[in-house]
Amino acid sequence: MPVLPAAVLFDMDGTLVDTERLWLRTTAELAADLGHTLTEEDLPEVLGRAVDHTAAHLCRITRTSLTADALAEILSDTFSGKVAAEVVPQPGALALLAELSEAAVPTALVSASPRRVVDLVLGSLGAHWFTVTLAAEDTERTKPDPAPYLAAADRLGLDPAACVAVEDSPTGVASAHAAGCSVLAVPSTVPIAEADRITLLDSLEQADLALLSTLTVATTLKFPL
Repeated sequence: MPVLPAAVLFDMDGTLVDTERLWLRTTAELAADLGHTLTEEDLPEVLGRAVDHTAAHLCRITRTSLTADALAEILSDTFSGKVAAEVVPQPGALALLAELSEAAVPTALVSASPRRVVDLVLGSLGAHWFTVTLAAEDTERTKPDPAPYLAAADRLGLDPAACVAVEDSPTGVASAHAAGCSVLAVPSTVPIAEADRITLLDSLEQADLALLSTLTVATTLKFPL
């Protein structure tokens, strides 16, 4: 019999919904308004990052008279508007969530986005898919710190090593990996390096419960509970 994951912990932006491009566009537009053209060098400070982190980065590189808090509010308002108008599930996301639900495998949504954005996405995607949801405000530190994934596992009453995280960015992978989860990564915008306990796919359409179960077996063998 396959060993099912104790839980599957999903990132949101770029993983379950096609919002990473909206976040990148939001940041690029604000940067342009501040006289800065966003480049690949900026991406580590944008993709997979919390609003406050990206706002602080823009404040630092543009020397604007606006505060980081003011920039964060602009980013959050603009991004929320784009999400409300344009959110689309990633290919394979709903099918995978349905398969996990049918198998009674607990799931968590673990996002670095603000709660207002998470709730917008849940209104479109369906909050019923998730046992627990965490937004940026729910932990003192966010990705790439392991705190969000540790908190998700704790709320589920599980050891992170028995869970599989599903991510799309190097920042999110670093967070889940540091928490002790096995990671299924589907890169959305920038490449993700191969490493122990990280499985790379081109699309969630290639993911199913059978594959996730093989990752759980590998984790259990390496990190016995």
